[in-house]
Amino acid sequence: MRPMTLWLRGFRGALLFGWVPLAAAGLLYARFKDIPAWAALPVLAAFLVEYPFYLVPSSPILRKHVSGRILPLFLVASVLLPYLICYAPLGQVHWNAVVRLAVLALALGLWYLVLPVTAVTDILFLVLLAAVLLGKYFDAIYPAPYPGLKIAILGQIALIHMSVLVLLGQRRVHPVGYGFVPNLRDCRIGVLHYLGFLPVGAAVALPLRAVRLAQQPAPLWKAAGTFLGFLLVIALFEEFLFRGVIQQWMEEWTFSRTAALLLTSTIFGLAHLWFRDFPNWRWALIAAILGWFCGHARNQAGSIRAGVLTHALVVTTWRAFFI
Repeated sequence: MRPMTLWLRGFRGALLFGWVPLAAAGLLYARFKDIPAWAALPVLAAFLVEYPFYLVPSSPILRKHVSGRILPLFLVASVLLPYLICYAPLGQVHWNAVVRLAVLALALGLWYLVLPVTAVTDILFLVLLAAVLLGKYFDAIYPAPYPGLKIAILGQIALIHMSVLVLLGQRRVHPVGYGFVPNLRDCRIGVLHYLGFLPVGAAVALPLRAVRLAQQPAPLWKAAGTFLGFLLVIALFEEFLFRGVIQQWMEEWTFSRTAALLLTSTIFGLAHLWFRDFPNWRWALIAAILGWFCGHARNQAGSIRAGVLTHALVVTTWRAFFI
């Protein structure tokens, strides 16, 4: 059987595996929050349309097909289509938002087509991503279509697949295991580093009063949702960006794996200064320690998936048992 045929079967399976629980979760959430169907269904449709675009970076075959000069147009389509599907049925399309999304997609897609690959352009690309996230670029673009229904995360998810495609497809960063399913070796290394972090993280976080024990653990369904959300989205992107990209570049720039691990962990910690209240030095310190464990897991496994698992387990434990 040809690789393309095998990949198509896997992609269809991933679509089914994602669409069914996403649709069920969206409908249950709308019912639980008493969101009317006229508001819930377009939003749900937008997330379901975004999902296939989110899968694209995990496939080397698809990354190859959308790389090069076609990538900027692909990124524009991938970010505008879910937006229009969400807001057009509600009569809430704002053309300044359309322009802002298109400009961002073009800026990302053209970056390495127009600019040379240098340390300066690499750093500026990361600065652009940080500015978009920390500046809450998507908040004004994705206003709540219904009171309490905040969907700016739709733009943040789009930013993930766009930036990963640019870095893997245009910048040619080594993929270092980017994907959604860790293998057994990744799981073993990830769990061991998670267990190693727990006593160290507790010894730092508890005396600093960065966390305190919750009166009762979070429900199992909530903990499971947190774990999957971080494993498949948040931790995956952060580990790709910090351990898969920045740590890799640091190794090239410093010629030292140890220095790269320490520098990247420090940068990861500093990125958490904005957590809750700025400057949050306590969380910056804890995040830097977690970054070291995730980066060491990446080095040992040769894949960011080990660090992703460590990261997801730590956050799940924190949210399940601490506040």
